[in-house]
Amino acid sequence: MKTRIVLLIATLFLPVMSFVLKGQADPGKKLNIIIIGAHPDDPDKDGGCAYKWTQAGHNVMMVSVTNGDAGHQSIKAAELAKIRREEARKAGEVIGIKYITLDNHDGQLMPTYENRLQIIRVIREHNADLVIFPRPYDYHPDHRYTGVLVLDAAYMVTVPTILPEVPHLKRNPMFLFMSDGFIHPEPFNADVAIDIDDVIEKKIDMYHQHTSQMYEWLPFNRGNLDQVPSGEKERRAWLGETRKGGSDATPYRTKLIELYGMEKGSTIKYCEAFQDSGYGVKLTKENLKTYFPFLK
Repeated sequence: MKTRIVLLIATLFLPVMSFVLKGQADPGKKLNIIIIGAHPDDPDKDGGCAYKWTQAGHNVMMVSVTNGDAGHQSIKAAELAKIRREEARKAGEVIGIKYITLDNHDGQLMPTYENRLQIIRVIREHNADLVIFPRPYDYHPDHRYTGVLVLDAAYMVTVPTILPEVPHLKRNPMFLFMSDGFIHPEPFNADVAIDIDDVIEKKIDMYHQHTSQMYEWLPFNRGNLDQVPSGEKERRAWLGETRKGGSDATPYRTKLIELYGMEKGSTIKYCEAFQDSGYGVKLTKENLKTYFPFLK
């Protein structure tokens, strides 16, 4: 009788387990990774890992859901959109990836069906195995709605009748949140934290391409525009001093020690952290190094 019950349970759960296993990327496979942000320069938040994936032979693309045409104190929208698209392209060149901006207005993004289709399209066209994006909790509505749009697209990328002109994905990607410091309605909880000490300067080189933001709009908005140096070399040095704090490893020390061991984990200065969104393929101890092959 017990044998029959075990066989019955196995029969019932086999399709579910088969689906889960089918969804995972195969170890050793070239991964297609897409990092989605609301504005040009937002995806650069994970530029360190993007560079590591690229160096390991994987296919990385960054996407800005808006064209960034509101992010400046004096440049008009149409001109600014062109500038920021070019800045993003150059940032991608720094690490050898494609970096695109969609043509939605900055500050006006809404979680509409039409915008959801845009997200479905880019995920499908990239044949993504892994999608990284912001949580839907943020001070900026564009950031929040980018998170909502990706979550709304997460299952639909596998549905053939939705956007039928673009072939659906036969397996759902893994969807990971990029880190943030917001605590309501719940704080970010790192499932993985990656040492980027060896590539932090490359990440700052990416930010350096976003002249209109790093040296103009953001300092203006923060009230420290007068502190920005005028020379190119001096600006890059200043940016390194002021921007690296966004990659501070301190908040993720426990996870770093868990993954890298006490000796290394306690000395890492800069990292990028990710949280499993619960959508698509789940991040597990078994597949962690498949998706983060540089984790040693």
